[in-house]
Amino acid sequence: MTSDKLRVATYNLQKCVGLDLQRRPDRSLTVIDGIAADLVVLQEADKRVPPRPAALPHDMAESQGWQIVDMGHPAGSLGWHGNAVLYRNGIEVTDTGRIELPGLEPRGAIRVDLDTAIGPLRVVGTHLALLRRFRLMQLGAIRRALAKLDPVPTVIAGDFNEWGDAQALQGQLGPYRILASFPSYPAPRPIAALDRFAIGPGLTATKPRPVLGQPARIASDHLPVWTDLTLDR
Repeated sequence: MTSDKLRVATYNLQKCVGLDLQRRPDRSLTVIDGIAADLVVLQEADKRVPPRPAALPHDMAESQGWQIVDMGHPAGSLGWHGNAVLYRNGIEVTDTGRIELPGLEPRGAIRVDLDTAIGPLRVVGTHLALLRRFRLMQLGAIRRALAKLDPVPTVIAGDFNEWGDAQALQGQLGPYRILASFPSYPAPRPIAALDRFAIGPGLTATKPRPVLGQPARIASDHLPVWTDLTLDR
């Protein structure tokens, strides 16, 4: 079965701890389910302290019909370096990979190749550094890693941690175009578009939009952001 669009979202869960300081993975999942996305790229999906157990439990996500991309994570973790991908039935994972990212903090990106209703799609999920010079290095590392692979329509999604104009970041991404996006941080009154998508050749996307209602405004300090992707024919 084919479709003309695929809804993709990115969401920094903040380890499922809301602005009320309650750890509520059920509330986080309510937010995720409300996006009506086919695929969700998550950041801070695992707790920070080793062995990094999942902040959003596997069985809770699976009970709502989500499947979890296996990134070879340690027992109990949802993803790798806190990055994870959830997807719905009808999508098939064909390959995965990890991308080590430079910087002072331990950071990484995950790569997932998929067969979807719109065709082959490569998804990269990441959570970039707090310092811009490391963000630039990290995006350069992602671009170089992708350049070594066979070309597939690609979307890069995650918390880019960039408060200002994305022009500097764009210079590191080559053919991957960062989409203009509405502010998504902080959740109660967003002023910064930290949560972003970049798309490569072969893809068209609607302007990314944040989820503005409750409980999204309290479930994390970030709002989830979504876009509908179409494959150029």
